[in-house]
Amino acid sequence: MPSSPLIFVSKSTIFPDQKSNLGDIKLSASDLPMLSCHYIQKGCLFTRPPIAIDSLISLLKQSLGKTLSFFPALAGRLYTDQDGYIYITCNDAGVEFHHSKCASWFIRDVIGPIHVPNLVKEFFSFDKTVSYQGHYKPLMAVQVTELGDGVFIGCSVNHAVVDGTSFWNFFNTFAEVCRKINNSNQSIEKIARQPDFLRDSALISSAILRVPEGGPKVTFNENEPLWERIFTFSREAILELKAKVNNKKKEEFLFNGDFNAVEILGKQSNDKYHIDNGKNLTGILEKWLFKTTAISNMVEISSFQSLCGLLWRAVTRARKLPFSKMTTFRMAVNCRHRLNPKLDPLYFGNAIQSIPTYASAGDVTSRDIRWCAEQLNENVKAHDDKTVRRFIHNWEKDPRCFPLGNFDGASMTMGSSPRFPMYDNDFGWGRPLGVRSGGANKFDGKISAFPGREGNGSVDLEVVLAPETMAGIESDHEFMQYVTN
Repeated sequence: MPSSPLIFVSKSTIFPDQKSNLGDIKLSASDLPMLSCHYIQKGCLFTRPPIAIDSLISLLKQSLGKTLSFFPALAGRLYTDQDGYIYITCNDAGVEFHHSKCASWFIRDVIGPIHVPNLVKEFFSFDKTVSYQGHYKPLMAVQVTELGDGVFIGCSVNHAVVDGTSFWNFFNTFAEVCRKINNSNQSIEKIARQPDFLRDSALISSAILRVPEGGPKVTFNENEPLWERIFTFSREAILELKAKVNNKKKEEFLFNGDFNAVEILGKQSNDKYHIDNGKNLTGILEKWLFKTTAISNMVEISSFQSLCGLLWRAVTRARKLPFSKMTTFRMAVNCRHRLNPKLDPLYFGNAIQSIPTYASAGDVTSRDIRWCAEQLNENVKAHDDKTVRRFIHNWEKDPRCFPLGNFDGASMTMGSSPRFPMYDNDFGWGRPLGVRSGGANKFDGKISAFPGREGNGSVDLEVVLAPETMAGIESDHEFMQYVTN
């Protein structure tokens, strides 16, 4: 096997620039199942900034130390008390900072190939580290990799400590702090999106998770051969797909040139930024809604559910499953706004549940995209406060780690979200050119949804499949007609 072109330059420990006054944080019924998962690995690709690399590394280290003072949990460690309860102790033990160099690779080598190159996995630290290991390892590592004409900033964060919402709030704040220090070098006393560390909701459980000697392991084959590709769906393509699924013209889904008010309001309802800053837009949309004529009784399928239905069909066809084989499409849902009372949109920790939707391979392939999307729509809509609490209650009766993987050869798992503000990460020299993830938690059928760089409702799907299945969807006309790249 050829040696890696990536050269390790340095490793250091970064501490919060202020001592934490946050007490121990108990892991919740949504955190504990993630102890068998790998650390989340996500990062952003940038053009090379107009400063010397030594100055950049120093700036990023300073910014990280300041950011950790607002996120003290990330600089802590896990510990288990004598009763078996697991906590984050905010002891300022610090996080790792790695600097690597890959001068022979350029931006085009990262985002140009059809399939994601294996080297991208090396842009992240803590490869294959299981979250339970946060008892004796840092809960986070930041790796900065120099390319010939760019920089990749990758974060690896313990999945029992954060979900996607909390991860990207940290990453956005890291970029915000860096930008402010770079522009003015003034002291930073406030940040735009202060995390909420309260632990007083239904997610906090008295159940004890018993772990095996040595800690839990991942539940999937970490070494199976996989292909990975980013499929880009433009705003125009998604409008066309949504119109087809809802049997309408795509213009009917636009309001002032954007997606319709129903979908915009839905996306804003749990978005702290829009809650604080989008009052005028929301008011205008609400007035527009009340002035419109009566809407058809037919349930409107969202853009994202339409896309999921399309993918479910393509993958099921490519797997060539028997018609009677039961397939599963899992979607991770944010529970912050589903609980009553609602959690703060910036609640720090995991507040997600995995919703399985089942259908036979015959139904998925013989019925249309709308039927598949409707099954997903019904399950997501039904996941209310009562359902969230039922999931918690069922877990409390049998506390266990979450079984990630494709155990029957007919499953898919959708994670992440096109609503996450991944392209808002401007460290001071411009928005990211792309978003990529490491090798963490990847198996046949693992899908991650990212916003498209062009915005306005565009979506990127990071699809991980067995090689023969990937080849199948790449030649699937129904699927590929909507793919932009």
